[in-house]
Amino acid sequence: IDYMAKFIHGLANYSNKNSLANRFRDTRFKFFEGQIKKLSATKPVRILDIGGTQSFWVNRGYADNENFQITILNLYKEETDYSNLIGVKGNACDLSEFVDNEFDLVFSNSVIEHVFSFENQQAMAAEVQRVGKNYYIQTPNRFFFVEPHYLLPFFQFLPRGLKIFILTKTRLSRGSKRSLEAAEASLKEIRLLSFKEMKQLFPKGKIFKEKFLLMNKSFTSYLISD
Repeated sequence: IDYMAKFIHGLANYSNKNSLANRFRDTRFKFFEGQIKKLSATKPVRILDIGGTQSFWVNRGYADNENFQITILNLYKEETDYSNLIGVKGNACDLSEFVDNEFDLVFSNSVIEHVFSFENQQAMAAEVQRVGKNYYIQTPNRFFFVEPHYLLPFFQFLPRGLKIFILTKTRLSRGSKRSLEAAEASLKEIRLLSFKEMKQLFPKGKIFKEKFLLMNKSFTSYLISD
C-alpha cells in the first residue's frame, strides 16, 4: 500500500516537471493563453493572481515580460525578483484594497476550494467579478473519482471520522501520516465545488471542463471579452 501511495504522490508532484499533475496544469495553461490573446490590445495586461506563486509565472515565461503586470496575492506576501511581478498580502474573500475593475484579468488556480465554506466561496467569487474586468478561476470537480488534495478515490464522500483515521493512522494519503491537528485543519479548509455551484458563483462565465478518462477532472469558469 505504501508503494502505491508513493507512486500516486509522484504522479501529482508539481516539482516534477514530467509529472501527470504538471502535464494537466500545462494543458490548462495553454487554454488560458489562448483566451488572453483576446486582451492583446491592452498593454500591459494587469493580472491579479489569487493564491499563486512567482515560480508559476517564471516557469511559464512571464517573468520580466513587459506586456503583463502580475500582482500575486496570498495570505503572506511573497517577495518577488522580477519587474512585472508584485507580491502582496491579502484575503481572497475581501479585496477591498482594490477598486472596481482595477485588473484586466483575475486568475486563480485551485484556490477557491480552500476558503472553508460556501459563504466564503460566494464572497471570493463576488470580489473576483468586482475587481476584474475578466476572470479565469479553476477548481477541482467535487465528483471526480480521485480527491486531488489527498490523492485517494472517493475520499471526499467518506464520513469525517474515517477521513481522520486514514489521515492520521495510515500513509495512504500522499505517503505520509498527519497529526490530528493538521488533519482536522485540512478537512475544515477544503470544500470542493460542483459544476452547478461554479455556474451559480460565476453566472456570466463559460465553463472549461478538463477531462481525464472521459470524466470531468476540474472546472474553469472564465469570462474574457474581446
